Amino acid sequence: MAEPKWLQDLKEEDYIKEDFDATGKSRYTVEGVDKNDPDWLNKAAKKVHAAEGDDYVKLDAGLLTVNQINWMLRRAFGELTYVDDNNQFLWYNRPTDPNKKMLAKRTPDQVGDTMGAVHPDIRNVIPEAKKVIYALRNKVDGHDEVKMPVPNGNRHKLILHDYKRIEDDEGNYVGTYEWVQDIYPFVKYFCETTGQKLVDDPDATTGATYKKDGVDTATGASKHEEHVEKKTEAKPDTNSGASEY
Repeated sequence: MAEPKWLQDLKEEDYIKEDFDATGKSRYTVEGVDKNDPDWLNKAAKKVHAAEGDDYVKLDAGLLTVNQINWMLRRAFGELTYVDDNNQFLWYNRPTDPNKKMLAKRTPDQVGDTMGAVHPDIRNVIPEAKKVIYALRNKVDGHDEVKMPVPNGNRHKLILHDYKRIEDDEGNYVGTYEWVQDIYPFVKYFCETTGQKLVDDPDATTGATYKKDGVDTATGASKHEEHVEKKTEAKPDTNSGASEY
């Protein structure tokens, strides 16, 4: 993935210390259950007498049942995951269709796993994941979010990983929330409904690099499909219409 420069500049000796074996303890860690147990969810839920089904949950701005929350999150746009401050993977919005191919695949038996168990120990996957968690945990340079597009050479497939720092009411780090999605459908719809067209910006110097037909573009934005009629010569503002990463 294409990292922002401030993230690239982090020292490896700092972020590599992130404990991906989750040997510590969070405020909400469920003890007495092996974190990497494939049946962790059921065992941990039983241990803490967790609400389920039609049990009501009082939220800060609503009252919903567990079923209603599950149904709503399954319909949320994008793939969502939550990792707590002890680097334990606690939740993802499981697709309704079990055969759906996920961009960042997660399975029910992974819930409860340590971050080390969730990520494959190949190439630089774990060190790069540690870098993101370390950066958000420590709010490096004031950043509480990391956006990383995935350059793939396909202008009609704009996959974005968006990581957000999660805080409690006192501002303490309590975990990382990840959102993964192909955002091209949004770009395509925007162009079709406004009559505008995204084009390469030769002056752009930051962002993900997409290569096609020998052309490098540093905007991370896609050129619109040929059949979309151009109704205006206006070009979207590259400072607000495309990700800076």
